[in-house]
Amino acid sequence: MKIVNTINELRNEIALQRRHNKKIGFVPTMGYLHQGHLSLVHISKQHSDYQVMSIFVNKMQFNDPKDYTTYPRDYERDFALAKEAGVDLVFLPDDSEMYQNRLVYVDIEMMTDHLCGATRPGHFRGVLTVVAKLFNIVQPDVSVFGQKDIQQAVIIQKMVKDLDFPVTIIVAPIIREPD
Repeated sequence: MKIVNTINELRNEIALQRRHNKKIGFVPTMGYLHQGHLSLVHISKQHSDYQVMSIFVNKMQFNDPKDYTTYPRDYERDFALAKEAGVDLVFLPDDSEMYQNRLVYVDIEMMTDHLCGATRPGHFRGVLTVVAKLFNIVQPDVSVFGQKDIQQAVIIQKMVKDLDFPVTIIVAPIIREPD
């Protein structure tokens, strides 16, 4: 399994796989992986040849800065789990790699300010912005999201349709860790 930290490294690796006619599967995460994440990789493998996983704790998704700083991170554990699940490449960028200027945001206001979004202002704008950036960077053929957050899955599908991203979105069933 390869681990890259820059957009250029990632794009070079994806280009190499495309030259070999590989179909790219993508599972975006914020890390601290569990069985639910790994099940998304297994589903992605059924629809693609080369598995990319991002691990990026997206500051834009957090309303409270304390939640961001205390979000659990264990990259060595994540790498071991990702490798075991069959991930070929992990993209582990830092904030400066992902957000040089932060001038452009993606939002679907009519869909993001209700339900979960009503109590988390700006959350889905952060989700949509980072997912749009990651889709542009990775350019996957298939991307798999968990059904655990159905509002997130629906707004990502809407963004993909409205912005004409050439990616198939798969919404996978919920997998829970055993108690």
